[in-house]
Amino acid sequence: MTRALGALGFGGAGIGNLYRAMDDAAAAAIVDAAWEAGIRYFDTAPHYGLGLSERRLGRALAGRPRDEFTVSTKVGRLLVPAANPDGVRDTDGFDVPADAVRVWDPSEAGIRRSIEESLDRLGLDRIDIAYLHDPDVYDLDAGIGQALPALEKLRSEGLVAQIGVGANSADALAACVRAADLDLIMLAGRYTLLEQPAAADLLPLCAERGVGVANCGVYNSGLLARAVVPGTAHYNYAPAPAHILARARALAACCGEFGVELPTAALRFAARHPVVRTVVVGAASPEQITQTAARMAADVPADLWDELARRGLLEPSLVDAAGD
Repeated sequence: MTRALGALGFGGAGIGNLYRAMDDAAAAAIVDAAWEAGIRYFDTAPHYGLGLSERRLGRALAGRPRDEFTVSTKVGRLLVPAANPDGVRDTDGFDVPADAVRVWDPSEAGIRRSIEESLDRLGLDRIDIAYLHDPDVYDLDAGIGQALPALEKLRSEGLVAQIGVGANSADALAACVRAADLDLIMLAGRYTLLEQPAAADLLPLCAERGVGVANCGVYNSGLLARAVVPGTAHYNYAPAPAHILARARALAACCGEFGVELPTAALRFAARHPVVRTVVVGAASPEQITQTAARMAADVPADLWDELARRGLLEPSLVDAAGD
């Protein structure tokens, strides 16, 4: 029997120095705050800080009862050590030295090696969930044809308890769900209060096949993360266009009329669909993760979803198909 993931999970990209550096003590304090908030599902990846996230997460969880938490990491990108005498920094969004290169390897040997190296960085005896990471960025056909059968084999051997795929593309995830016997998918940014492209095909497919969803990127690169939408913001890792900013402000205004802050509504909406098993969020500080946990526990009037639909900001079918 697999452990329930809980309403809220912790995403480890930030403690891998995503966009900005933090020291080891700050990273440990964030994980400690997540634990104190009741979070027991922790997600990471070799990609995050060229292994830094995995190392920090493992150290922060060391000494805690292993049967009380779930850890997921990702496969597909191997880290190959690289000489870096000039101290060049990583160019993939993480503020770390470029002392390794990411190498796509969807083969069974590559998947096994990835798991073994992640176990070493994490300092754990097992990984609970292994996701194939962004196969559409490299070669979706190879990911489906090689990596997914390898993951199924590793699960049958007991090396991992559950397997899945993590991606930003709803179409790529749907192709993977159709092709393999997956337990979970990690869906990034495609089922949020702002937009729901996963609702048409992917989520019904997951319901049909019994595949759970770990919903992440629910603030759309931070656009929905504040009660007041700023004059400029990011959306899908780039500056948000005017029509997207306008939609976010309309959402914030409607939420405000019901006494609900936009990020609270964003979190709660992301959890409402029946196939969503957890909402995974990162944090830049202990206070942020504590606030996020409080938002997830806050009451949101059911009438808010109806009003968003009435204003054309939410598909009525999504109100009917979900529930708090």
